[in-house]
Amino acid sequence: MPSTISDAALFLFVPGDRPERFAKAFSAGADAVILDLEDAVASDAKARAREAIEAAKPKIADAPCAVLLRINAVADAGHAADVALARRLPIAGIMLAKAERAGDVERVAEASGKPVVALVESALGLGELREIAGVAARLAFGTFDYAADLGCRPTREALAAARHEFVLASRLKARPGPIDGVTAATRDEALIEADAAYAAELGFSAKLLIHPAQVPPAARGFAPDAEAVAWAARVLDAGQGGGAVSLDGELVDAPVILRAQAILAAAARAGRGGR
Repeated sequence: MPSTISDAALFLFVPGDRPERFAKAFSAGADAVILDLEDAVASDAKARAREAIEAAKPKIADAPCAVLLRINAVADAGHAADVALARRLPIAGIMLAKAERAGDVERVAEASGKPVVALVESALGLGELREIAGVAARLAFGTFDYAADLGCRPTREALAAARHEFVLASRLKARPGPIDGVTAATRDEALIEADAAYAAELGFSAKLLIHPAQVPPAARGFAPDAEAVAWAARVLDAGQGGGAVSLDGELVDAPVILRAQAILAAAARAGRGGR
């Protein structure tokens, strides 16, 4: 059964003007594929990309994963055409590029009839993040555009405060864990896995990907390791009687049990006992 916007962890982009790549993207093992009408498509190719995506409606309907459409920002000339296309497609939802206002997210959702993932990529968007989280189906962090807007390098240290705000805003509005930005390297498996593991450590529960080769290492990064899974199982066994108990000299109470449950749920989603 295809994933939903809420529970998908691996979101793979594919350019909307490259329909010959759609089938490969759908079968790459990602939880969701994002047909891209924004950055991956040149300005003079966007109309052709819309036509290619519309022609692929039967393949989209039969895809083994969730399918989303990334549309251009509200200020872009092609935005209205993108929204109209989204309304006609059998997709799970929309990703709105450069989301900066909650009202814009609401209008896109209403006009398209689809849930909206808000891709926040600017200081203005971050300033409105909690309001945006209140109306979006989920938040996503456009790390490279955000860093360019602030004039900083897209390093973990430079973006740490923003990442924490994504996690906090998502929690405050009872939304799924946010979606972290892309890793530019497509073949460096160690880096991709480490970036996914870092995102998971902060409280992100998903990641944007730009190449099918990134799917396996990103999945490993989000999967709890075997030691964590074993610890979580032992915690739940120890806490079955209720109340606080001691395990290996450490206190096991309600917050610890919740953490153990989250680890086992993440392992189950990954389909493995650990990475």
